[in-house]
Amino acid sequence: MKNRILKGGVAAVIVLATFAFTNTKKEVKVESSTITWTGEKVTGSHNGTIELESGHLMMEDEKIVGGEFVMDMTSITVTDLSGENKGKLEGHLKSEDFFGVDNHPTAKLVITSAASKGDGKYGIVGDLTIKDETHPITFDLEMSGDSAMTHLTIDRSKYNVRYGSGSFFDNLGDKTIYDNFELDINLKF
Repeated sequence: MKNRILKGGVAAVIVLATFAFTNTKKEVKVESSTITWTGEKVTGSHNGTIELESGHLMMEDEKIVGGEFVMDMTSITVTDLSGENKGKLEGHLKSEDFFGVDNHPTAKLVITSAASKGDGKYGIVGDLTIKDETHPITFDLEMSGDSAMTHLTIDRSKYNVRYGSGSFFDNLGDKTIYDNFELDINLKF
């Protein structure tokens, strides 16, 4: 009887150990990953970059099951301007009118679920936090070897980033800044 219990206990430990080792954390190489942004207004658009502070995907049997990514909002740069105009816009984006980086130095995306669509494509559901406001977000992500890429459209007004928004202010005319901004994200592992 004791022998059966011992064998059963050993088998249970092996099964649990095997399961535990199927989950892996895939760390992002932040120095070789990129995030570019584009924001549009009535009279044109601007673009730039944001640095990734940290990030990882949780994998189970080589499939995405979760993850977390932290963006360094203090790193916002403008790439389509130079000189004084570049500095002014970067300062304005970092101010409370936009991302308030003194009080909110990071933004975070937490993947809550992922569904494989085949051929390295996933439907992702997550929670995005900007300026201490968290809202659900869905997007597609494409994984290929040691890289992943996605395109996000974010409604800034949901995150209390309302400066120049025609949704909140009247009579802005050609000073209106559209609520949606785009992020193109390329991750390296």
